[in-house]
Amino acid sequence: MVNLPFSQESNLSQSNEVLVEPDESIAVVDDSPEIVLLLSHYLKTLGFKVVRAGSAEELYHLFDTKKIALILLDIGLPDQNGDELLEDIIPSRPDLGVIMVTGTTDIEVALNCLRLGADDYLTKPVNINQFNHSVLTTLKKRRLAITNRRYQRELQKTNSRMRFLHHLNLKMNTAYLNTVELTGILRAILVGITSDDGLRFNRAFLALYNEDNSYLDGKLAIGPANREDAGRLWSSIKASGLQLDDILNSIQDNNGDTDIEVNRIIQTLHLPTLEHDHVLIHASHIQKSVHVQNGQAAGCIVPEGLLHALDESSFVVVPLYSPGRPLGVMIVDNFVTGSPISLHDIGELEIFASQASLAIEHSHLYADMQKNINDLEIVTQELDKNKDLLLNAERDAVIGQMSAHLLHSIRNPLTSIGGTSRLLSRKTKDPYISDFLRIITKEANKIETILEDLFSFVEDDKLSIEIHAIPPLLRKSVMMFYATMKNQNIKYSMNMDVEGPFLAVDDSKIRQVFLHLIRNGVEAMPNGGDLLIATTSDGGKATISITDSGSGIPTDSLPHVKDPFFTTKTYGTGMGLALVERIIKAHHGTFTIQDAPEGGTVAIISLPIPERT
Repeated sequence: MVNLPFSQESNLSQSNEVLVEPDESIAVVDDSPEIVLLLSHYLKTLGFKVVRAGSAEELYHLFDTKKIALILLDIGLPDQNGDELLEDIIPSRPDLGVIMVTGTTDIEVALNCLRLGADDYLTKPVNINQFNHSVLTTLKKRRLAITNRRYQRELQKTNSRMRFLHHLNLKMNTAYLNTVELTGILRAILVGITSDDGLRFNRAFLALYNEDNSYLDGKLAIGPANREDAGRLWSSIKASGLQLDDILNSIQDNNGDTDIEVNRIIQTLHLPTLEHDHVLIHASHIQKSVHVQNGQAAGCIVPEGLLHALDESSFVVVPLYSPGRPLGVMIVDNFVTGSPISLHDIGELEIFASQASLAIEHSHLYADMQKNINDLEIVTQELDKNKDLLLNAERDAVIGQMSAHLLHSIRNPLTSIGGTSRLLSRKTKDPYISDFLRIITKEANKIETILEDLFSFVEDDKLSIEIHAIPPLLRKSVMMFYATMKNQNIKYSMNMDVEGPFLAVDDSKIRQVFLHLIRNGVEAMPNGGDLLIATTSDGGKATISITDSGSGIPTDSLPHVKDPFFTTKTYGTGMGLALVERIIKAHHGTFTIQDAPEGGTVAIISLPIPERT
């Protein structure tokens, strides 16, 4: 037995804890039992696990059954030469340390072994100090090489992630995203989260809020049945050296064939946002990631139904949000491997989540922009088609006002003048005076005829009745005030069927009705507000309501708003409303104005629905 100095033995014993893994061994390969016994003793004294082999065949068997960190290899084995072994094992085992041990002192043999990949060369009899130094140095060099390769792999993966995120940023900064592009971007992000070159999670689920933020609905998921399959798409993309656009195309091509099970899981999610304590809503509300461990999370409830659906009790919920509103959540887990999720993992996950949030916000901007463009196109078309409609409606109201003023202001004194002249003409016998009185009587009658003709023109109730769909007429009418509503910060909404109801109306007259009522609602909200246009059908009647959120009409004024000459700051001269009522009555309908339930005013039109023939 060879005794080591205490300090040297202690240092080596401490070092081997970091130089070899607990499940790794050092193999002594020599056909001399004495040499194997001696070297094994040295190594065990230093605290290493030792396995033995007396031939090349036994060494290959060790490779199949053990994890070998270092081999002490005799150059002259009975079944194969040592340098031949080196040519075979070194290329296929880059993490293996090799120290040649031989009785020959031929320098060419030693150099040849080193050229073939051996780390060191010892001659028999082995000097214990040289032996210790060689083993320690070889293991250190091996550990440095392994660590360097691991760092290289991590750097490559980090570089891949950063390049992927960079391409996402470029994609989203150069164009708005429509619905198809958004779906591709979100699927690419989920692939990045689950890929080996990405964050290496096993599964990723995505849920988004609906348009009015009343529900959280499941949308997409990535996560195959096993982890090897999880990276299939990313691995193929990496091998082909493809970029983001290729990822999106690849995902689109395989959209219907992959991840069916996990998508089925997430698409059953339909969660009301009123459930504030639910872990998904809670994470979205506080805008912070929630780490669920063993079915529990601080400050919220993790329902059994969610755990059952995911079939997993540990996962992370990451919120997606923009500065103005919550957008949704991502649910990420390690369902297959069961690997713990660290704070570092969550931090990297939040980077990907921020990109998903940005993509969703860009898509919303695109949708809003498209809606504005469509509205502007409708406005332009309607202005081109009906540029005289508002003028005609205004003209009718002005003529109505003028004629009413004339009738009420002139008729009474004119009647008195005409009646007095006729009475005086019967009482006087003076021909000279009688001639003047007849002229006065004649001209008074002429003025009365003109006034009657004018009033008859205004009250022309002839209608050109045809069957028309009401929603398109309403949409066209509201678009006439698009610019005004934008300038006054008025938001409008339309609650009606896409097509019906279909009513028997004079479309020109009904459009005048709609224009007057919408204009009144807009004028009632000079500092902004909400305009709601709705249609309902009940039995044989269709009801059209136009509601504004303005200051409303005083209670004592409501009964008079449809009277000619009645004037309020909200509803102008009142002649327009008189005209509205006249047109609606001509259509055998009713027209009322009343206070809206939540403030403001609502104008209600009820028209008969024609019987089907």
